[in-house]
Amino acid sequence: MSTPLVYPAIDRELALVRVGGDAELLREIAQLFLDDYPKVLADLRAAVECSDPRRVERAAHGLKGSVSHFGARAAVEAARTIEDLGRTGQLTDISRVVQELEQALEGLRPELEAL
Repeated sequence: MSTPLVYPAIDRELALVRVGGDAELLREIAQLFLDDYPKVLADLRAAVECSDPRRVERAAHGLKGSVSHFGARAAVEAARTIEDLGRTGQLTDISRVVQELEQALEGLRPELEAL
């Protein structure tokens, strides 16, 4: 059995490049994300509970875009997988991936707060 890849929660260099080197702008974007992501995650959970693939896809797509600003590969990959599952309507085993996303976001939080 292979060991899963472990990525740093954020890629600071990439995140700074994406905001033109503006550390203050990166802090502002991080704060907006920290304020908003719990609502989006709650919507994703509700969509999973209701077996609503379109809503799952939309919520995951939004999270994927947001975390990609920070170079958060683990969160991006989990959100992409959830988005794909929503797009194909295959929600049977989605809870495990949602849990992976939640763990990645929890790992991301302290690094974003430290910016």
